[in-house]
Amino acid sequence: MHPELRLYEDVLPNGGEAALPALPRMIFVVHGSLAVADRTLNDGEAWSGEGAAMLKAGSGGATVWRWELAAEDGGGGLATWKDGVSREKLSAELVTLPKGALLLRGDSVAFPPGGCAYLHRHQGPGIRCLLEGGIRIDTGGHSHSYGPGGAWYEAGPDGVFAQAADRPTRFVRVMVLPLACLGKSSVEYLNEEDKAKPKSQAYKIFADMPLSSS
Repeated sequence: MHPELRLYEDVLPNGGEAALPALPRMIFVVHGSLAVADRTLNDGEAWSGEGAAMLKAGSGGATVWRWELAAEDGGGGLATWKDGVSREKLSAELVTLPKGALLLRGDSVAFPPGGCAYLHRHQGPGIRCLLEGGIRIDTGGHSHSYGPGGAWYEAGPDGVFAQAADRPTRFVRVMVLPLACLGKSSVEYLNEEDKAKPKSQAYKIFADMPLSSS
């Protein structure tokens, strides 16, 4: 077996609480406010850590995307929900996980209307989820289109071309990368002529967390 990366959507009512077991994770607040550890997160903010954590939604409730990295034995336990609901949006077995020391990176990628990401690959696998706009992902001879809330997996070594819709587009992702990528881009453009072209996408890093178990 290989480790699994899982993406959940958690919806908590006003003051709703949940207890999370110790696992490497990133939590992104789609809507509302959320207290986690010693921080209060609002729309568009994120938290990452490996220890057990308590979540508590603010007075307006919260909708949260939660990425977790589960061990090869599938362990780690389940979240304990006092209130609210949780559903798994996507999970992926990380067959292409890099060897050696690893880090968990969470960021967002934003495109202007009609922007694209030229044919490229990354140094590790990850799960993306579209926050706004629309996007078409071409990889492995197939094309898939996603709207807000749509999630997809990219293995890392496979070439990918991304075409944004005719409106501002942004997705949030979590990847598992070699520790050598700490503070550095993980992208590699596959066509020589694309390397010097201006790039339309903009990045925002939420987490660049070395994994203690790697």
